[in-house]
Amino acid sequence: MKRHQNTLYVTTQGAYLAKDGEAVAVQQNKETLLRVPIHTLGGIVCFGQVGASPFLLGFCGERGVAVSFLTENGRFLARVQGPVSGNVLLRREQYRRADDEAATAVITRAILAAKIANSRTVIQRALRDRPASAGAESLRRAAVILGQQLDSLRPEVPVDGLRGIEGNAARAYFEVFDELIAQQKTDFFFRERSRRPPLDNVNALLSFLYTLLRHDCESALESVGLDPAVGFLHRDRPGRPSLALDLMEEFRAVLADRLALSLINLQQIRGAGFTRGETGGVVMDDAARKTVLVAYQKRKQEEIVHPFLGEKTTIGLLPHLQAALLARHLRADLDGYPPFFWK
Repeated sequence: MKRHQNTLYVTTQGAYLAKDGEAVAVQQNKETLLRVPIHTLGGIVCFGQVGASPFLLGFCGERGVAVSFLTENGRFLARVQGPVSGNVLLRREQYRRADDEAATAVITRAILAAKIANSRTVIQRALRDRPASAGAESLRRAAVILGQQLDSLRPEVPVDGLRGIEGNAARAYFEVFDELIAQQKTDFFFRERSRRPPLDNVNALLSFLYTLLRHDCESALESVGLDPAVGFLHRDRPGRPSLALDLMEEFRAVLADRLALSLINLQQIRGAGFTRGETGGVVMDDAARKTVLVAYQKRKQEEIVHPFLGEKTTIGLLPHLQAALLARHLRADLDGYPPFFWK
C-alpha cells in the first residue's frame, strides 16, 4: 500500500508555525488554527507573511519534511531542509553525467520526448472534445508541428540542438494556448508567456501552479538522494534547481496546464480573484489561491496506471516515481531513463 504524502499550504497572513508534540501547529494571535501530525506531511509551503519557529524547522528537517517560503503571489524565496538523503555515489554519478555532453543529451532527449508528447496530447484532447471550435484548425496545425518536433529528437542531435527543438515546440504550443480557453474569454486570455511578473490572469495562474509543481519535484529528487540543482536540459545557474525544472517538464502540460484550463473553463475561478499591482504584475487574492490549492491537491489524489511500471498510483506520486526511475538509470539498474508519457 502506498501512502500519499500531502503538502501543507499556509496562506493565512500573520500565521506562525510551531512544534506541538509530534505535530505541526498553525497559529495566529496565539490561537491554534490547525494541527497536523508530522508523519502525514511530505512538505510545507508558506505564502507571504508566515513565520516558523526554529524548533519546528529542526523538527521538519529531522523528519524529511522540506519547508518552502514564497511571496504572497507565489515567487520562490527560500527552502529549509534537513540532511541530504541518499548516498554520495549516486550524486557523483549524477555530476559525471551532467558534465558529459553525450550522456546529458541522452537524458535530455527522453525528457523532451515526454514534454512534447504530453503537450500534443493536451491539444489532441481539446480537439476531441471540441472538434468544430473556432480555433480547431490552429490546434490541428500545432499538433502536427509538435509531432514533427518529436521526430526531430534523433540520437545524433547534440544537447544544444535538443534545447532548440524544445524552444520550437514550446513556441508552437503556447501560440495556440489561447484556443484551449473556452470560457470567460474577457478575463482569461493568453497572448504570450510572461513570468516575472506575470502580466495577465492566465500567466499568473500558470506561474502559481508551476511553483507548486516545482516544490513537489524538488522534494521528490531530494527523497531519492539526487541533487535538485544539477540538471541536464537546464544548465547550472546559482540558486536554480535545474534538475527539478527538468523533471517538471514531463508534468507541466499534464498537471499544471490542464488544471489551469479546467479551473477557467469550468468557471471554478473568476477574474475578480486577480488584481494588477503598481508594477503591472497580476496576482491572485487569498480566496483564489485557496481555490487553486484545493484543486491542485484534489488532482494529485486522482489515480492512474503508471505507463512504465504498470502499477496503479496517484498523480501526486508521479514526481517521486520518476525521480526514483532516474536514480535507477544513473545507478545503471536501467539502460535508459523512462520518462512519463500521459495517455
